[in-house]
Parts: sequence; C-alpha cells; structure tokens
Amino acid sequence: MPFVLYKYLDYLPQIKNISKRTKPDKEEVPLKKRIAYMVDVCFSVYSYAKLFALLFATIFLIAFGGLALYAVSDGSLAEALWLSWTFVADSGNHADSVGIGSRIVSVSISSGGMLIFAMILGLVSDAISEKVDSLRKGKSEVIENNHILILGWSDKLGSLLKQLAIANKSVGGGAVVVLAERDKEEMEMEIAKLEFDFMGTSVICRSGSPLILADLKKVSVSKVRAIIVLASDENADQSDARALRVVLSLTGVKEGLRGHVVVEMSDIDNEPLVKLVGGDRIETVVAHDVIGRLMIQCALQTGLAQIWEDILGFENDEFYIKRWPQLDGMQFEDVLISFPDAIPCGVKVAADSGMIILNPDDNYVLKEGDEVLVIAEDDDTYAPAPLPEVRRVGFPNVPELPKYPEKILFCGWRRDIHDMIMVLEAFLAPGSELWMFNEVPEKERERKLIDGGLDSSGLEKIKLVHREGNAVIRRHLENLPLETFDSILILADESLEDSVVHSDSRSLATLLLIRDIQSKRLPYKDTQSTSLRLAGFSQSSWIREMQQASDKSIIISEILDSRTRNLVSVSRISDYVLSNELVSMALAMVAGDKQINRVLEELFAEEGNEMCIKPAEFYLFDQEELCFYDIMLRGRQRQEIVIGYRLANSERAIINPPKKSEPRKWSLDDVFVVFSSGS
Repeated sequence: MPFVLYKYLDYLPQIKNISKRTKPDKEEVPLKKRIAYMVDVCFSVYSYAKLFALLFATIFLIAFGGLALYAVSDGSLAEALWLSWTFVADSGNHADSVGIGSRIVSVSISSGGMLIFAMILGLVSDAISEKVDSLRKGKSEVIENNHILILGWSDKLGSLLKQLAIANKSVGGGAVVVLAERDKEEMEMEIAKLEFDFMGTSVICRSGSPLILADLKKVSVSKVRAIIVLASDENADQSDARALRVVLSLTGVKEGLRGHVVVEMSDIDNEPLVKLVGGDRIETVVAHDVIGRLMIQCALQTGLAQIWEDILGFENDEFYIKRWPQLDGMQFEDVLISFPDAIPCGVKVAADSGMIILNPDDNYVLKEGDEVLVIAEDDDTYAPAPLPEVRRVGFPNVPELPKYPEKILFCGWRRDIHDMIMVLEAFLAPGSELWMFNEVPEKERERKLIDGGLDSSGLEKIKLVHREGNAVIRRHLENLPLETFDSILILADESLEDSVVHSDSRSLATLLLIRDIQSKRLPYKDTQSTSLRLAGFSQSSWIREMQQASDKSIIISEILDSRTRNLVSVSRISDYVLSNELVSMALAMVAGDKQINRVLEELFAEEGNEMCIKPAEFYLFDQEELCFYDIMLRGRQRQEIVIGYRLANSERAIINPPKKSEPRKWSLDDVFVVFSSGS
C-alpha cells in the first residue's frame, strides 16, 4: 500500500488543479521528487535516520497487518496485532493460517517482514563495514598519554623512529603516533619495511591532516610529550609555509599543549616567523643550515663526521641535563671529574633564566637550582662519585698551530651556499681559495649570492673562483686541479634535492670520478703507511688506488639515503656526512629535551664553543702514562673540555671512555676530541 501511494503521489497536484479549474502559476517540482529529496537530506544529516525509518516501517507493517487480520478473522484486535508481529518476526508462522483471506494477509505480512529483515541485515553490515574501514584507514581516536606525535611524512621518518625507539628503550618503550596525509595501510607497510626492532615502542599510524583540528584531537594532541613537525617534500619556501600553518593549527587547540613542538625548517630565513607565531613552545631545527655547517666542520677536520653521528644519535653517548643537589657549592673544575660514567661539559644556570653555559670557567661555583650538562650513555647510567685521586701537574702550554691558507672545492649548488661561504670566512686563514664548480652561470651565481645577503667583494679571507660545468661528466672534472685541493665538498644539488635517489646517485658518481682522477694524478703513498687501512683489499683493486688518493685530500659527500651511506663507508674513499640521518638524530634529541637545542645551536655556529680534534702533543709527552682524568685537567689549562680520544691504530673515536681513573700509555699519534672556545 505505501509503495502504491508513493507511485501515484505526482498525480495529487494535478487533481488539485482540476478541482480548482486553474492553471499553476509556475512549474512545480513533483511531490514524489520533493519527498525523495527530503528523505535523502534526512538520511545524510542524521546518522540514526535509517534506523528510525526502519522502526517506523516495522510499526506501520504490524499495525496495518493487524487491522487487515482483524477484518478477515473472528479474533480480537489485540490478538490480530500479536499475530501480525509474529508474522513479521518469523515468516514461517503464516503456515498455520486458516481461510483464504487470512492466508493472503499473512503471506503479505510475512513478505514485508522478510523485506524488513533484509534491510536490518543491510544496515548492520554497512555499520560493521564502516567501522572496519574507519579502523583500516586510521580514522579512530588514539587513546594515549605522554606520547610523541610526528606530523607529516618524509624520508627522514625511518631514521627518526629508530632514534626515538632507542631513546625509549631505557623506560621500557613508549608510544609514537604518526599523523600524515597518507593511507594508514600504506604507512604501516613502509614502516614494516624498515626491519628494525622498536624495542617495546609502539608506532601508531593515523591518516589525517595536521591542519585540521579534528584530526589533531583524534591523536590526543593535548596529551603529547613532544610534537615533531617534519618538513614536506616540496621546495623550501612551500615546506616552511606548510610548517607555519601547522604551528598555527597547533596554537588553536583549545585544550592547550602539554609538550613542546620541534619544527624541521628548510630555510633559515623563515625561522623567525615560525618562532614568532609559536612562542616559547617552539624549537626549530633548520636541516639545510645544520648540514651545511657540519659539512664545513667535517671538511676542515677529518673524522669529525663519525663523532657527530655518535653524539647526536641515541645509540652511543648523548647530552643530558640533570640537577644534582650534592654538587651545590662545588667548583666546576671538581665537578668535571666527579662522574665516572659521564663527562660534564656545561651548566644550566638557574639564576639566569635557565641559560646553558657550555665550557664554563673552572672557578664557577654551582648554586642551588643549577643543573649539569653531561655526555653519557643514558639518563640513568651516571651519578656523581667521590673525587678521584688525580695528578694536578701543569703541562707546558703548546701554542695552537698557525692556520695556513687552504684550497677548497664546492661541487654543486645549495640554496644556502651563501651561509656556508660566511662560515668558511670565519674559519679559514687569509689567502684561502674557494672554488665553486656547478652548472649555474656565473652571473646568476652572483645574483643569488647577493639575494642571500653576501657581497663577494666584502670577503677578506676567501677568494672565490668560479668554474662552470657538470660534476658527473669526467672531461669537465678533468679541467679542475683536483689534486691540489685540501678539501672537496660534494653538495646535494639544489635542482635534485627533492629526489633522494637522484641526488645520491649524482653525489656518488661525482665522488668516484674525483677519486679516480686524483688517483691517476697523485703519486702512491708508501705501502707501509697505509697497510692497516687497506687491509682486506687486493693489490690491484681500484678501490686501493682511490683510498691512496683519499689520504691526500678530504672529500665530504652530502648523502641523503642511508643505503648510499653504506656504499661509501664500505669503500672507505670518503669521509661522508649523512644528511637525513643526522637531521633525524637532532630532531629526536631536541624532542627528548628542548634544552639541548641551545647546546647544538652553539656547537653548530661559527662563534662560541665548537667541537674539535686536537693532537696529543697539546696534553702529554710521548709514551707518558696518564689516566683520562689527568688529560681532562690538562685540557682545562687550555679552556677545553676533553670528551674522548682516538688512538693512532683505531678508526673510530671513543667518546666518554670508561675507566677514566685507570692510567695508560699514550702516543703522540693519538688525537683527542674536545669542546673548545675557539679563542
């Protein structure tokens, strides 16, 4: 009956017009379409509309069927309504009906009941499918507390998750939530490909946009310990603009934020605006700037890249800040040798708004509320101990070696190359040369440098030498005096920085070509001096020839992918820098403790304290027997903090060495890793 009425609804307005003997003033929408539209809107707006409609249809069928049964049977109305319900609930009950009229009505009611039952199954199936689909697509809410939230997706995510998992190992694991505009299943598959043991840390993926407050609430943004905003794969300005919008979105969370926000920036010029919007909660890591400065430091001091990897990563020793009340009233000179399992290297001054002083004076006295900055294996692996017995014997002050002019080559063009030139201007001796070899025309280079705030005519220590060419074409490289350079920096070219694979392929090809050209031009070194380094390679190996060339000059390759890093490290022909890995390490470290960002900023800058590799002759005599504490105290005579060493017959440095009070014999061929004020 309802379907018959619905079919002929369109004829009601016509009957009405005929009865009035008038024509409609305007074209009217058919009543059936209007009702269908209203039902459609109702189902779209109200989530329970389908359920109520099904309930209404069931009640209507029971009532209409009950009246029909009452009309064809001798029973009461209540009995007829009950029978109508049983026919709707169980279609087999109509088999007991007696009489033609009762059977026709009961079959009709049973047929309607079967239709309603099918609709119920459809609704239940749709509800289950929607819930499963919601879970599959990562739309469900995250019920976590004190977790770390990563907003965005990039090539750095894998190494970042690895570092966070290692950091959480000491507390039995934790939760890391990733919110990105990607399919949840796709994200989980990418993470599964890492084949890394997360050591109790749960990685939870959710699909959504960090620009939408509802998606941020879905990942419990107000309860997180720290938020990491990854740079997108767009160009620098677009990536930083997106980071700014994400920070604005985070400031709009009504419940407020409990933790701090670490934002990965692509261009240092955009950093002030993000800090202005985010306030004190925002910590920025300018990836491009950090890597550029690290490349220069590592180019000027071979072996520094490995040391930075050890300190920035959570796998070895890293920075920690903690308060020790028992050290109050003690001078820093004594604090320095108070930790058997850590190396104090700074103080967080409570009276000066928590400012961190790296490498303070020996006579600085720790006051109440001051905290000690140390390098240690973990935050629960060190504690102060009674002062050890040390030899406080003076050592002749060996003057710093004079700086000599250097000749450096840049292969490739980075958008922050003007900043790198300014850093070199601060580090190099007068008379140095910087050769710039890339495909950018010379006039355009000058324009870009001026746009970046660098006037090449104002450089006092460096002379710029421009050469135009392609770094992967051998004949172009052969036009350069490659054998004369002290350091060569192979930069991830600006034109390929968005493609990790292409950028690394180009860097690796350039590295191999340069080393091969150098090996053909440079005389071989004496085999005895390189026997340890070249062990395991055949005498005719081409790698052997390039390794001999690598002893003549330092090559720093900007490598973005860890798989390419492995190729370079196995061949031992370059002292590499792994960009994405180092940036991920810095992000994880600042996410763990925002105060560490102040320390990193000072160490990366061209002014203030820096990490250096110093010769053993600054601290001891040849074959002198000393413990590490003795060397630390001798380093204080030079206003330095000795944090580790590398033995002459070793390829890796040892940071925060164990058994600091045990004496051993040292060689003048050993080197020490120090924090120096640079004065």
